[in-house]
Parts: sequence; structure tokens; C-alpha cells
Amino acid sequence: MQFGQPTLLWWLVAVPVLTLLLAWAHRARRRALAEFAAAPLAERLTRNVRPVARRWKLVLLVACVLCAGLALAQPRWGFEWRQVKRNGVDVFVLLDVSKSMLTEDVRPNRLGQAKFAVEDLLTKLQGDRVGLIAFAGTAFVQCPLTVDYEAFRLALREADPRIIPRGGTAIAAALRTALKAFEAGEGHDRALVIITDGEATEGETLAAADEVAKAGVRIYAIGVGSVEGELIPLREDGKGMEFLKDRDGKVVKSRLDEETLQQLALKTQGIYVRSAAGDFGMETVYEKGIGQLQRKAYEERLQKKYFERFQWPLGIGLVCLVLEMFISDRRRL
Repeated sequence: MQFGQPTLLWWLVAVPVLTLLLAWAHRARRRALAEFAAAPLAERLTRNVRPVARRWKLVLLVACVLCAGLALAQPRWGFEWRQVKRNGVDVFVLLDVSKSMLTEDVRPNRLGQAKFAVEDLLTKLQGDRVGLIAFAGTAFVQCPLTVDYEAFRLALREADPRIIPRGGTAIAAALRTALKAFEAGEGHDRALVIITDGEATEGETLAAADEVAKAGVRIYAIGVGSVEGELIPLREDGKGMEFLKDRDGKVVKSRLDEETLQQLALKTQGIYVRSAAGDFGMETVYEKGIGQLQRKAYEERLQKKYFERFQWPLGIGLVCLVLEMFISDRRRL
């Protein structure tokens, strides 16, 4: 036996509580009668009461509450095998976690805003598989394709510059890592959402984009930051705020490279969106991009389908309630 709402079984705690309350009320009533009248008079006053019938009414009332609690928990037993198909799109989110994403030209910073936007994307995905690839100077799969969105969220929260010690922005490595992580198949149901400031420092980005286009996968790029650029803050415990410097000791200013991201989208018939205050661009990416892709049945398996049996305890509870109403605890004089 299984229960659809096992947490509601806690309502069954009300059964012994109700039983104790009814027993206490019965004793209190008897004590009150004993204080009101002497034993001979009390016996005459209660001679038309049927104690056995009253006990049965209490038993039926408690049984009704018990059955109602069981019905609410949705008991299930007996099952049949059914073939289940899942339809959806495979989406890899390529998240730039380089130090330039710590720039605060958007609040709290570029990386923080990106994570909020990815969380919003998850609310729109219905049965689509999603995975996460974090990249900086190199790239790796932080979360493989899954429909377990909670597991994806955990991986997303852990994504920050500390997980990839090698600095830089290797967009090409991220694209090729995603292609390897995809399962074999046609590309019309696969997409890459890349979130970055676009300052590619390593690899042949456009050559990697050609490989993505050849595989039939579309790139939806979101550019984060400002074209004017901003200094990259570095905060460490016990130290004041400093700014990232290059090898020559000069402070580094991170600028949004829109041209590279536009070319990535153009080569794969995707979309480029520039993030703006109040509109990160993820809704546009989904509505005009991912949401328009053709879904395919990517999983087909047998699944147990349990039969709902809440009708049984519910029916028994109603019978107990009706019987309780028709049982009289008074004798006919």
C-alpha cells in the first residue's frame, strides 16, 4: 500500500485526542450529575438513557474521523503497468563564472543577476531536460541533463569563480563541452543558453560556433554588463575591497563584448539579447527561442500506475456517520 499524501497521516493523531476528549466529557457529565442530585434521584433522571447506545455513537464518531483521515492521505494499492513518454527539449545553460562576472555594473553583480534569470527559466520549463556547464578559463559539466530541477538548482547555487581556479573566459571550450555532453540525436530539440559578458580570452570561439551550427544546435546568447565597462571588485575576508589587476599591475576594466555574442547567435540561427535593468532577457530567449523548438519524446518507459482507493475509507466513514445519526441513546417511555 502507498499513500499519495503521506504527510496527512499526521491528522490521525486527532483520533486518540478526540477519543480522550469524548471520554473526558462523558466523565465530566457524570460528575456534574452526581453533584447535582443524590444517587436515587440521578438514577431516575437518567433511566431513559441507553449507555450502550451512547458508547456505540462515540465509537462510530471516532471511526468516522479515522476513515476521513485515511481518505485524505489517498491510500493506493493494486497497480498496472503503463507506458510513459516524456516530451521536451534538451537545454544546456552555459554560465560564465569568471572573475569578470563579479563586476557590479548590475546589482548585486553580473553573476548574481545571471543566477536569478536561470531560476526564472526553470519555472518555464515543463518536462524539458536542463543541464549546467560552468566555464571560465576552462569548462566542465556542473550538472548533466536532468528533469530534477531541484538538483539543478543546487548545482547553480554552487557556481562561482572559486570552482574554476583557471582564469579567463573560454567560450569555445564551453561550447565544445556542451556538444559532447549532448546525447546523439538530431539538433532541432537541443539548445544552448550562454550567459556571459562575451570577453572571450581563449580558444577559437567562432570556429566552435560553426561546430555547434553543424550539429543543428541553436545558441541563445545573453550579454551581461555594460559596453562602457566597470572595474572588477575582489572581496576577501579580513581585507578591504580591491580591484582585479593584470600582470603589469594595472586595474582591469570588464566590458560587454556584444559583437562576439551576436555572431554566435547568428551562426546558429539563435537569438542574442542584451541584459538590461529590470529585463534580463531570459523571457525573450524562452518565448522566441526555446519555446518554439520542436519537442520530441526523449524517454519512453514502463511505470507503475497505482489505483486510488480513498473511496473505501471515505465510504466507510460516511456509513459510520449515518449510523451514528440514526442510533438513539434514549429509551422510548
